[in-house]
Amino acid sequence: MRDSASFQNSTQVKKHSLGFIGAGKLAGSVIRGLLLKNFCEPGAIVASEPNTETRTRLQNELGISFATANTEVVEKAEIVFLGVKPQMVLPVLRELGGTFADKLAVSFAAGIRIAQMEAVTPARIMRVLTNTPSAIGHAASAFAGGSRTTDQDREKIRAMFSAIGLAVQVDDEQMDAVTALAGSGPAFVYAMIEALARGGVKMGLTKQSALRLAAQTALGASDLMITSEKSPDDLIKMVVTPGGTTAAGLRVLDERGIADAIADAVKAATERGQEMARENK
Repeated sequence: MRDSASFQNSTQVKKHSLGFIGAGKLAGSVIRGLLLKNFCEPGAIVASEPNTETRTRLQNELGISFATANTEVVEKAEIVFLGVKPQMVLPVLRELGGTFADKLAVSFAAGIRIAQMEAVTPARIMRVLTNTPSAIGHAASAFAGGSRTTDQDREKIRAMFSAIGLAVQVDDEQMDAVTALAGSGPAFVYAMIEALARGGVKMGLTKQSALRLAAQTALGASDLMITSEKSPDDLIKMVVTPGGTTAAGLRVLDERGIADAIADAVKAATERGQEMARENK
């Protein structure tokens, strides 16, 4: 597997080699992460974005280039990322038509299958499902290739998203589960952090202190799991003392069915992604 530096050397990440059609929350996070991790220079990125405020902010903060039309992005870039809303993916691909010939197009959208995209464009199609922590280099990303995707395409995308976090390859059919777990997952984690902090406030902490402690606790616990490679059960056992404070809290979580509720949240988000795929046929 090649790292981001070797990918840079092999392609020289030349000016405007990465294009973004749509540079909103998710695509903007990816752009920020790539620049933060020095994967490429601002001059390697060109984007189109209809929202004036978003466009101005990215120009001022990051120094990337903006195009006046989507066709200009496709003409200039070697890899084009689709950061538009799911319902706009197929219309945008149809609109751009043959300009996508011999290009790699990568969709960030939930619920739009590769086969659906391949049916309306000559581009080589891939999907990447990632999340907003990509902005700080801590993304959880999964990618899938289509029938026209080359091994080189896959390696480029793997290197790019490994540079801003964790990147794994999956089948297109698994992307709805990835969307729910990694894409929607940060919102679920934020909800759990807020709930932890609310408990702290009830017990006398200030809101600011409780939120900071809860967020740092979540960060530390996640880092320990990743670096130690221990299972959640093993790590729980490291914290729990029989009859102690942690055991008392875990008992309440078990009684309230919190674990099942979180798993069901991922299930509901996955099923919504499957519904979206049917709606956008």
